[in-house]
Amino acid sequence: MSNNEGFSEDILEHVSKLALLDLTEEEKEKFSDQLTDLLNYFKNLSDLDTSNVEPMIHPIEGLKNIFREDETWDSLTNEEALQNARHTREGFFKAPRILKD
Repeated sequence: MSNNEGFSEDILEHVSKLALLDLTEEEKEKFSDQLTDLLNYFKNLSDLDTSNVEPMIHPIEGLKNIFREDETWDSLTNEEALQNARHTREGFFKAPRILKD
């Protein structure tokens, strides 16, 4: 994609399908412009000279991870896990379908 090239309708259609969004033509035009501006901004950042900038190891100096010891314990039984569920089916949580065919 060149600097002046925007999001094509095919790309925007593909991204909106992946996100499960039904966009109107007006929304497609608006989001296409916004996404193009965003990409162009990141392209401007890639033109910056960072050769004399020392990379950061971590943004918070002196941070140390504190790990706890792994301890095993008994987990819930299937009946205990499901006891407050509104909808169950064959020993599992039952949830509404979220994917389209």
